[in-house]
Amino acid sequence: MHAPALLPPRTPSQRREKKGWDPGRSGREAGRYRTRAPRCGWWPEGGDGAGLAETPKGASGSPPQILVQECLRASGKMAARGLGRSLGRLLGSLSWRSGQPARPLRGVSAPAAAAAQPGSYQAQIAQAAREPAAFWGQLARDMLVWDTPYHTVWDCDFSSGKIGWFLGGQLNVSVNCLDQHVRKSPESVALIWERDEPGTEVRITYRELLETTCRLANTLKRHGIRRGDRVAIYMPVSPLAVAAMLACARVGAVHTVVFAGFSAESLAGRINDAKCKVVITFNQGLRGGRVVELKKIVDEAVKHCPTIQHVLVAHRTDNKVHMGRLDIPLEQEMAKEDTVCAPESMSSEDMLFLLYTSGSTGTPKGLVHTQAGYLLYAAVTHRLVFDYRPGDVFGCVADIGWITGHSYVVYGPLCNGATTVLFESTPVYPDAGRYWETVQRLKINQFYGAPTAVRLLLKYGDSWVKKYDRSSLRTLGSVGEPINCEAWEWLHKVVGDCRCTLVDTWWQTETGGICIAPRPSEEGAEILPGMAMRPFYGIVPILMDEKGNVVEGGDVSGALCLSQAWPGMARTIYGDHQRFMEAYFKPYPGYYFTGDGAYRTEGGYYQITGRMDDVINISGHRLGTAEIEDSMASHPTVAETAVIGYPHDIKGEAAFAFIVLKDNAGDPDLVVKEVRSAVANKIAKYAVPDQILVVKRLPKTRSGKVMRRLLRKIITGRAQDLGDTTTLEDPHVIMEILKVYQKYKDKQTAAQ
Repeated sequence: MHAPALLPPRTPSQRREKKGWDPGRSGREAGRYRTRAPRCGWWPEGGDGAGLAETPKGASGSPPQILVQECLRASGKMAARGLGRSLGRLLGSLSWRSGQPARPLRGVSAPAAAAAQPGSYQAQIAQAAREPAAFWGQLARDMLVWDTPYHTVWDCDFSSGKIGWFLGGQLNVSVNCLDQHVRKSPESVALIWERDEPGTEVRITYRELLETTCRLANTLKRHGIRRGDRVAIYMPVSPLAVAAMLACARVGAVHTVVFAGFSAESLAGRINDAKCKVVITFNQGLRGGRVVELKKIVDEAVKHCPTIQHVLVAHRTDNKVHMGRLDIPLEQEMAKEDTVCAPESMSSEDMLFLLYTSGSTGTPKGLVHTQAGYLLYAAVTHRLVFDYRPGDVFGCVADIGWITGHSYVVYGPLCNGATTVLFESTPVYPDAGRYWETVQRLKINQFYGAPTAVRLLLKYGDSWVKKYDRSSLRTLGSVGEPINCEAWEWLHKVVGDCRCTLVDTWWQTETGGICIAPRPSEEGAEILPGMAMRPFYGIVPILMDEKGNVVEGGDVSGALCLSQAWPGMARTIYGDHQRFMEAYFKPYPGYYFTGDGAYRTEGGYYQITGRMDDVINISGHRLGTAEIEDSMASHPTVAETAVIGYPHDIKGEAAFAFIVLKDNAGDPDLVVKEVRSAVANKIAKYAVPDQILVVKRLPKTRSGKVMRRLLRKIITGRAQDLGDTTTLEDPHVIMEILKVYQKYKDKQTAAQ
């Protein structure tokens, strides 16, 4: 079986539509695209990487190697569907288009590339690396609807942080996501809103979504929003939230979606940093059967936001909320507006959206994503990584407040004309079968979620999965963090019945889209458990050692860097390009530093070993916390784990582990003993956590990530200074862990 064609055949009328939203508009003829060699110093010497984790090349029994071996013993190998032949023909024909000589690249195996057959996956990967202008230029011309053709495919220089794609080109993102599909198939379903209460889904056609978007866009314009203005969207997953994003794109405004659950302080900080003029929100939100008071949070936030001129308030519930002088009832205003709104023609490098990310310290970073490059990358990765085919129902259960929701709930699927699911609820509401009941009812073909949710559901057993028909599923995806082998196994065998392709995807808010994943690949290529494996087209990974030198070969570990620009990457941090440079380009000059560590197998596959700052130095041995967590999670009764480092008088630093047990775990003390033994056997005795605490649950953000900094503060006696905990799914979990930890300490004291 082959993956779908990347570019379906176009009729003459469809080709004419490439001129823009109005087929009658004038525009330059296609074919005037030119390419230009990048002005980049791609292969610098040296770099400053002191203090990063290192696994000596060829070291026997190194932790990453053990992880791979364990996964292979547990599961064997899984076959992946290959890359579509029609895509191969398209990409294989690009080599003559660029007029640029091929460049030698580090990180690309010359023998493999030389041996690859023309049109094969290996040949296309090598070509995308050596001739990015030809590769991406053709895709941009054929996949996107342009008002004005671009004259330069790329102009990038990592040494200055300058990134530019499809220069001179103009388009409108909402036209690419809506208008082009409305012309072809107006009544095809764009969105399936899976509301909080199961069985109450709402289907929205492309025509309806376009009309709603235009009404909202006209409302924004009536209230003073113009090209370049910033708009904050504080809404849960819903069709109106998607329309708000697309309405901003239509009028040329920049949206920043703030996760509907952040505190008023967090919301205000983002609004003020972006200098937003308008906030769009709901009166209330619903999630897991609970009401979230969104409007009250916005009211508190805007007291401290002098740039806010209006708050547009839609209604998710029938409950009334206070309406002040800034507040405007959104539905009433939209009803007055026309269903047609002429789109702004935007330059390729104009801002499309800001998305804020925050680390454990420091102020949030407003990462800037622009128009054409981001949209193209989201659409291409969506189509190829997930084997999307026309007519499929694509189910990404991420919130739109995160980059996954931007790229694989909204922009990527809609650009491809897909039916995309908006999941408002939680994986365990009203019970642990919610995901799989939704799959059965909506006949979802691709399911994309977080390992954290998988581990949570694994705890409830197999019966909740097998209760429902999952035969519609063809591709399963994992996103957000490295997936441990047990969770991978369960997702593959229990959820996918060993017949679905499972793609463990690695990427970041900064990358805009998937960078490393098992697919696309050669026909029948293997998929290894718990590994992201293969770089996507145009992604050239490099491993660096602590001295800033490139680590060659296989069975090696290092800091994961990317040596070449790609269209979807963030352009800067809003208002602070120096911070952008220092975070991503200064650690290893000439390279983009991901902040993650990775292991490369002898076969050239990549396994993400975790954040480089999640490293513990135990008596001189540097260990990634993810390595220890994976070993512990292999125990059959362990559902979840979290490992942190803490100061130790003798070792300098030691590991403290938190584990969540399954319901049938039995004696916790026995499990702890067996877990210690598992870590010693799979990694080394020095890797065994000094302390292991059994807890009922871990502190997680609403996106499912474990907040390890809170765990670190609890065990280092700084529980009174936890900082911002507004992103926690349930703040009560802190008190639960504090009580368990106090009992643990009292027990230790009594035993001394």
